[in-house]
Amino acid sequence: MDLPVAHRYTTPMKTTHVRLRPASRLRAAAAALALFLLAALPLHAQQSLADDPGVAEALHLLDVWMDAAQAYGGIPGASLSVVHDQELVWSKGYGYAHVAREEPATPSTMYSICSISKLFTAVGVLQLRDQGKVALDDPVAKHLDWFRIQDDHPEAGPVTVEGLLTHTSGLPREAGAPYWTGPDYFFPTHEAIVGTLPTQSMLYPPRTYYQYSNLGLTLAGEIVAATSGQAYDDYIRANVLDPLEMTSTFTDHEDRFRGNRLASGYTARGRDGERKLVPDYRVRGISPAAGFISTVEDLGRFASWQFRVLGGDDALLDRNTLREMHRVHWLEPDGDTTYGLGFSVWTSDGDTFVGHGGSCPGYRSHLLLRPQDKVATAFMTNGQGVNSRRFAQTAYDIVAPALRKAAGKTDGDTPGVDVPAGSEGGATPDRETLLRFTGTYQRPLGGESAVLVREGDLHVLSLPTDDPLDALTRLRHIEDGTFRRVRDNGALGEEFSFEEMPDGRMLMWRNDNYSIRAAGR
Repeated sequence: MDLPVAHRYTTPMKTTHVRLRPASRLRAAAAALALFLLAALPLHAQQSLADDPGVAEALHLLDVWMDAAQAYGGIPGASLSVVHDQELVWSKGYGYAHVAREEPATPSTMYSICSISKLFTAVGVLQLRDQGKVALDDPVAKHLDWFRIQDDHPEAGPVTVEGLLTHTSGLPREAGAPYWTGPDYFFPTHEAIVGTLPTQSMLYPPRTYYQYSNLGLTLAGEIVAATSGQAYDDYIRANVLDPLEMTSTFTDHEDRFRGNRLASGYTARGRDGERKLVPDYRVRGISPAAGFISTVEDLGRFASWQFRVLGGDDALLDRNTLREMHRVHWLEPDGDTTYGLGFSVWTSDGDTFVGHGGSCPGYRSHLLLRPQDKVATAFMTNGQGVNSRRFAQTAYDIVAPALRKAAGKTDGDTPGVDVPAGSEGGATPDRETLLRFTGTYQRPLGGESAVLVREGDLHVLSLPTDDPLDALTRLRHIEDGTFRRVRDNGALGEEFSFEEMPDGRMLMWRNDNYSIRAAGR
């Protein structure tokens, strides 16, 4: 199965003018020539982490698992990307962007990214904060003179900008209209939001509970427009999207992309297993909270930009400001809900991640970043009811250990079983010998077994599975086409054997039963 070619995100080169002595000019000219020649090399000739054998094996595992997960899960279409620092290491599409005409999803397919939009709004607010135009403890009414809402607890203090970004403002979740209810999904305009707000009531006193609020981040977007003196779309485009060359990202569902680059949205599966096509809609005034459309490649650019900022190498945002956004600003009393400034913050297997998920009619998405590793994953689908965070997290879990190792960092938790010295088994065969047996085998009772090479051994992956790393079975070569399962303690278990039939079919025998390798996989 061919893997997509990795490429690097490009950023404008900084230029500094200095006076040079003659010898320095010669050295500078030589250095400039070397840089020119390096830049002139074909992209595939430049060093890429995707070329590392361990990373390539991890990406292959991810690809095989994702391909099966899309098919067995009945997901209409999906796209996935993996980023390390400034490199888009891998990206691919699965299934269909438009099911009726069987148009494949690709890495450049656009999806609604729904609540990931909130990250761009938060960046805009913090940019303006750094310019002295807004403060986190400012009352919202200071910037929006039309902000009026019924409040039974005025003694608790005003709704602040920080409260909007951390979802601790006490505001209700929505803007007083049933825009999440189909079939029309009629999202309100700015004027409708302003007109409805005085009829709404505070849900809690500010700074009492975490309450996710699309209304809150919509108001944050209104503050971006009010304090910058620009329309929200104009500000975000000029100060975030255009500088990052995010040319496939827009603040609302644009009609020109419907039916082509923008994937058709589909409902969650019903009891009959079917999905329904979601009618076209625009997000209008709720755009700062849930309106953006984008691609997994563009979200990769957004992630790479954050890694540059944290390295102090970008003028759009101060590194300490982004650190502040990534840091937990609210911890619920139950200890399970944590939130930064616009960013969701969570832990998995002891590691801390930042990012955001998105869910809206016909689409699910998730952006995950682990700044310490400079690794990010982005997942998008045009099917509701899909656990988008699981896909982004699983992609990270599979590929990040190999990326860390390839980038020269130590990693004691690389997936795989180390077989103790002295274990039974024959001489380790070369990779070409192992590749003879790889492919996808149809199991007798349904499902598949994918056989792949990983860490010098064959591995069998049972499909479908929610946990591909746990579902891997390692095989130790004995002789010819005979292998044995490696148990968790390193001992050898039952036999797996491969038999090539006269008609070219490959059989995989296990426990006196066999699976047949599917053609073309």
